[in-house]
Amino acid sequence: MKHVQTLEKAPAANRKYKDTVFRMLFSDRENLLSLYNAVMGAHYQNAKDLEIVTLENAIYMGMKNDLAFVLETNIYLYEHQPTLNPNLPLRDLFYISMEYQKCVTNKSLYSTHLQKIPAPKFMVFYNGTDEVEDRVELRLSSAYQHLAGEPDLELKVLMLNINEGHNEELMDQCRMLKEYALYVARVRRYTAEMSLNDAVTRAINECIREGILAEFLQKNRSEVKMVSILEYDKELEEKKLRKAEYEAGLEDGRNAGLEEAIRSMHVSGCSTEDIARMLGKTIEEVSGILGNNV
Repeated sequence: MKHVQTLEKAPAANRKYKDTVFRMLFSDRENLLSLYNAVMGAHYQNAKDLEIVTLENAIYMGMKNDLAFVLETNIYLYEHQPTLNPNLPLRDLFYISMEYQKCVTNKSLYSTHLQKIPAPKFMVFYNGTDEVEDRVELRLSSAYQHLAGEPDLELKVLMLNINEGHNEELMDQCRMLKEYALYVARVRRYTAEMSLNDAVTRAINECIREGILAEFLQKNRSEVKMVSILEYDKELEEKKLRKAEYEAGLEDGRNAGLEEAIRSMHVSGCSTEDIARMLGKTIEEVSGILGNNV
């Protein structure tokens, strides 16, 4: 039986906390390099070659980039998402624009000399509860209205499903990513049985005992617990919002269909009384929709 959620008194969310456990884990250069090598099939050994350029203080409409880094002549933008978001290409367009602005600071774009910029690579690591294939490509052009022919501006984002049981070859190549997936899966599983606070505590204790993210969790236990609770609460709120938006859309559709039906019946010669009777509405409701056409 699912218990009523009762969180122990915890400090209010503080700006010093990073957004997600994913970001906490892979802000470490060694862990990030391991993730890069697994994704790209590379074998870089020196984490110092990787320059983290995440826009820590750049927030646009409440959006914040998770991880950005430069390696050789390329720039990589990594995002973590616990819910499906088709707007990631547009968000990444804003992020990369801000990164490129940094690249050309104190340089003239009116010069006859071509200003070189690092080539971008966009990736999102998805671990939500909706069913998603292992690899999905998201395109900015999907958002264009009435697109004709090839888009003049395109931005592609590769979404990788990192839930337990998905992209197993990738997970085997990056131990931290696999263990992160195991930790998240436990939090979700235990939340169905107990309060969120207890679920996170149990998941952390078990993972440490079983050697899953053990060193990371031991070192950052309090912060991980806080972030996990905030992150999971945010995920639940986003799901509630999506459900509300969906239901509101259905209601809007029903209302529009009703209005169309009433107007069509009126044009066909039906009286206000007949329309109300056939549609199960009051005469006042029908008259209100027909307005001056009654």
